[in-house]
Amino acid sequence: MLISLVRTLIMYAAILASVRLMGKRQISQLQTSELVVTLLISELAVMPIQQHNEPLWNGLIPMVVLVGCEIVVSLLMLKSGKFRQAVCGSPMVIIENGRVLQDQLRRLRMSTEDLFEELRLAGAFALEDVAYAIVETNGQLSVLKKSSADSLTPKQAGVKAPEEALEVVVVSDGQISQNSLRLCGRDPVWLREQLRFQGAELEDVFIMTARTDGKQMIIKKQRTSSPGAKK
Repeated sequence: MLISLVRTLIMYAAILASVRLMGKRQISQLQTSELVVTLLISELAVMPIQQHNEPLWNGLIPMVVLVGCEIVVSLLMLKSGKFRQAVCGSPMVIIENGRVLQDQLRRLRMSTEDLFEELRLAGAFALEDVAYAIVETNGQLSVLKKSSADSLTPKQAGVKAPEEALEVVVVSDGQISQNSLRLCGRDPVWLREQLRFQGAELEDVFIMTARTDGKQMIIKKQRTSSPGAKK
């Protein structure tokens, strides 16, 4: 039992390291090569966990090789557009100027039900509202609505919109996030000055957010009464 636990923890750490090296992507954003490597790594990790007579290296070494291959392939795709096209394919237009390209749908083996589902997920609930729809190399559908059906932007309406500001969580449950402070151009000294100004202690803060335009918000922790406390 202990051996299985130790092997599972080691393979778990190896998978985390492998995924971290390959980059931050959601499952729906994986390219073909990344999806293949992810599936193979998951299969390789199972064998050393289940088969105690097999050394861990039989699973770890192939994982290292696969991650290395993926890094090399990704670098080659950055250098060569033809190589990237050979590995990942090319985006395919399935709606052009409001017209559904049936040949492209057949080539993608995409049914009309799949098409309309993807359009709804993209916020287009009527085919007549779509100007272009493109299936990207990762399988996601990009939709460009017609200007008559799209939302009116402040620029189109001639209205001056407020400047954008990035908001980040600088304190979470009493813990300071140094990375978030750097993102909004602040430091711990500024943070403690703001807390002192608000009359709050760091350990009493549940959430504190800071924005690049200078605004901040503090939510204090809710104190729960003990079971024997009087109401």
